[in-house]
Formats: sequence, C-alpha cells, structure tokens
Amino acid sequence: MLGSYEAFKEFIYQLTKIDLNSYKERQMKRRIDALIVKHGISSYKDYVNILKTDKTYYNEFINYITINVSEFYRNPDQWLVLEKDVLPYLFNNFGKQLKIWSAACSTGDEPYSLVMLLAKFLPLNKIKILATDIDRLVLEKAKIGVYDYKDMKRLPPEFVKRYFTQIDSKTYKISDEIKSCVEFMQHDLLKDPYPAECNLIVCRNVLIYFTDEAKNRIYNNFHNALKDNGILFVGSTEQMLNANKLGFQSLKSFFYTKV
Repeated sequence: MLGSYEAFKEFIYQLTKIDLNSYKERQMKRRIDALIVKHGISSYKDYVNILKTDKTYYNEFINYITINVSEFYRNPDQWLVLEKDVLPYLFNNFGKQLKIWSAACSTGDEPYSLVMLLAKFLPLNKIKILATDIDRLVLEKAKIGVYDYKDMKRLPPEFVKRYFTQIDSKTYKISDEIKSCVEFMQHDLLKDPYPAECNLIVCRNVLIYFTDEAKNRIYNNFHNALKDNGILFVGSTEQMLNANKLGFQSLKSFFYTKV
C-alpha cells in the first residue's frame, strides 16, 4: 500500500495546482501508482517529497498525468466534414477572419493541422490560431515542430510535401510559415480564464479523462467562450448527450453550435 490517495491529491494540488479530483479516479490512480512503482518508491509521501526537490521527476509527473496523445488529422473523416461543411458555415456566419482556439493542443499536431487546412481557403498571413495546453513541456515540443512520420500518416500527402522538411528516415520538421500562424500558451481548462469571442474551439479526446462534473463545467466555459453560432469540435468518443441542456445544438457528428 502506498498510503492515502486522498492526502496525496491534496499534496499534489498544493504543489502543482492541478486538481486530481476532477479526473476519473480509478484511471488516474492506476497511472500514478504504476509510475511510482516503476521508480521503486514505497509511498505517496516519499514520492511527493521527491517531486518537491527533483525537477526531472516533477516534469515527468506533470507530463505523465496530463496524458499527451496526439497526431495530425486524427479521425480524417471528421477533418473532411470540417473542410466541406463546417468551415464554409463559419465563413458564411463570421467572414474569413476567424478566432480559433485549439484547447489541450498537446504537441501541436492539431493546431498545425488546422493551419494547413485553413490555408486551402486563406493566405497564411490571415491565419492565427491560439493553442493551449496545461503541460509546458509539450508546448515546448510543439514550438520546435519536429515529428515522427507515424504521427503524420493521416495527413493529406500534399500537406506533407508542401509544409514539411524531411530530417531523416523517420523525422520531419514543419515549416516556419505554418509555425508562425500559431500562438502557444500554457492554460489549465479547470482553473484559468478562457479566451472570449471564439468562432471555433477545437478540444478533442481530452474530456474523456475528466469526471462528469468537471466535464460539464468545461462545456459551460466553452459555451461562454464562443460567439453565438460558434462551433465546438470534440473528439470521436466525446459526443455530448446533454448538448441542449448545455446550450449547444448538433450541427454534424462531433460538431456543436452555440445556440
């Protein structure tokens, strides 16, 4: 036994300001316990003491619990809907200067995918995307913009050819012209203020890790952050069953309009 998980959650909040109560407990506790056991540490208390003094362990812990899984053009069918139906809807309602927020953007695959898709409609100097994540380390990786080809396998080939430079047999670097369209910022969906007047918010495959209470709080905040008729684009496992109660209406599968 590692000790009291309840006490551990309190210590972690004091140390990191990350509220583990908002994450699904069984899932998160299993991940944390596995990490502690891997290092041969015998208790939550000992682990907290190490996190307080060792930056390497601290960064590893933050990176581990924030669950960073990402790839370019994840679920390509949904990106096709975004291109053929949702973007024309947004242009029709708001014009070509859209305020777009990629929330919980991880290593940047998603906001960069958005830029490349938008470049089919707009010149790059007219595209600006805000991309945020709780994890500072993945944001640093996103700013560098170097990726393994396996993370790019779903990208349209013309995007790879036009916007990437091959470094070696497996590694590619995204172009500076695409990078210049994205502003990366650290942001915690559970406690930080949200941007306002957004036309499109993309937050995919993240809310599945939160409790229902935390999820609804985030959806309410997204609702407030969107302009009327703005769109929320969610992940393939995150359809909103209570969309109407939250002030949304389904436009297409995984795309919700602010009513």
